[in-house]
Amino acid sequence: MAEAEVAGGPGAGPAAGQGPGVEGAELAAVIGATVPTGFEVTAAAEVQEKLGSASSISRDRGKIYFEVPARSLPQVHQLRSVDNLFVVVQEFKDYQFKENKEDALKDLEDLVKKLPWTDPLKVWELNNSLKKKKTKRKKHTVQRTASKERLNGDGEEEGTAQKDTNKQEDCVQNAAGGEPASGQDTEETQRAAPRNGEEEEEEDDNEQSDAKDDLQAGSGDGQRGDGEAKVLKFRVTCNRAGDKHSFTSNEAARDFGGAVQEHFQWKADMTNFDVEVLLNIHNNEVVVGIALTEESLHRRNITHFGPTTLRSTLAYGMLRLCDPQPTDIIVDPMCGTGAIPIEGATEWPSCYHIAGDNNPQAVKRAANNICSLLKKNENKESSASPGVPLDIVQWDICNLPLRTGSVDVIVTDMPFGKRIGSKKKNWDLYPACLMEMGRICTPGTGRAVLLTQDKKCFAKALSRMGHIWRRAQTVWVNVGGLHAAVYLLKRTWERAEEKRSFW
Repeated sequence: MAEAEVAGGPGAGPAAGQGPGVEGAELAAVIGATVPTGFEVTAAAEVQEKLGSASSISRDRGKIYFEVPARSLPQVHQLRSVDNLFVVVQEFKDYQFKENKEDALKDLEDLVKKLPWTDPLKVWELNNSLKKKKTKRKKHTVQRTASKERLNGDGEEEGTAQKDTNKQEDCVQNAAGGEPASGQDTEETQRAAPRNGEEEEEEDDNEQSDAKDDLQAGSGDGQRGDGEAKVLKFRVTCNRAGDKHSFTSNEAARDFGGAVQEHFQWKADMTNFDVEVLLNIHNNEVVVGIALTEESLHRRNITHFGPTTLRSTLAYGMLRLCDPQPTDIIVDPMCGTGAIPIEGATEWPSCYHIAGDNNPQAVKRAANNICSLLKKNENKESSASPGVPLDIVQWDICNLPLRTGSVDVIVTDMPFGKRIGSKKKNWDLYPACLMEMGRICTPGTGRAVLLTQDKKCFAKALSRMGHIWRRAQTVWVNVGGLHAAVYLLKRTWERAEEKRSFW
């Protein structure tokens, strides 16, 4: 019962021998979150800003830990920088593994009976009930919308004409049933138009109230209180890193899972499971947790994917790195499917975002993704919703139709030279891009955040453009298994060459 061995294990969290619960009336939870590697500090800053909780950053890259009241779970799921969430059952900072494989695995089996499962299972039950109530609200809203459309014949004609004029009909159809990402189906369904703006505006308050009610009703024993106890299905996922273990991740998950099954009398199921127990082992650090997300939270904006679609969580980290200010003009000149500008328009609506690409197919995908976002916002808010401050353009990256010095921020995912383009072409493309970005960016205050895996080529191009760009920070990240870098550049006061050949 395990996935392939990958790096895992925390370097922070509750002290060994302690669970996440606290004595008193209010249940607290220590939450573990996986985040894009390199952006742990960014994620911790978001948690502090939005939840008021200090985070511990794991020594193993890509994880942070923070404690929150269990009633704050809805807000935890709204974080933009986290991929997956789990509640910590217990952490051991210096677990002593036996050298003999059988003894080491037997210790892991015995550990199951000693762990403080009660409060983490209450948190899991609360999290599960919130997801179910949210799904019920989505279904109710969809049914009511369908009834309203059947009754409103005149409005249907008017709506169809409007879709024809603004070319959104195809986008809306794709958003509703074309190519949704895994986990995007319910998100889109949830946003089906409410009768007025009040229901969706009050959703967060309703979830907060639900959390309080379910907190009192939670049993913590993994059973449902609806007359008959339901036998839960589970699986154990082990992530192990370190070369001093006598066992594999598969063996650890198998034996630990057997002990969990015996302890709770749950049924093992690798695919249709209710509970996912996590066993993270990183050298001598061990953390046991229960997953709170069925799939990564980065699947939130994109419905039309390209060959190199950027994760929304990484896009958020890149945008936050450049510290957008109100009224900033933010440009993504190589937008692909639009992950960066869509994330920007969602989280920084007081800025103006411009997305562009030279590939017409990429522009079409980005336009469809923007249409999906517009539809979601239209149904989420009142009918007076102003839309999103975002436009999409097809252009040549080396000849941008933008005024010199008119852009405050540039954020983009540059071609790696693998799936798109080639490393040979990058030797010409990168210097030309940096020069044109320097032309449109405001001298002195402008900044750029650029992601690339072709670090050698970028370093050479940057050395040639050192008079207009100064490197301020480098964040090392993992993108689909590739070791890449995010560069924060600051625009100097030097005047850039003017290019007007495209006029």
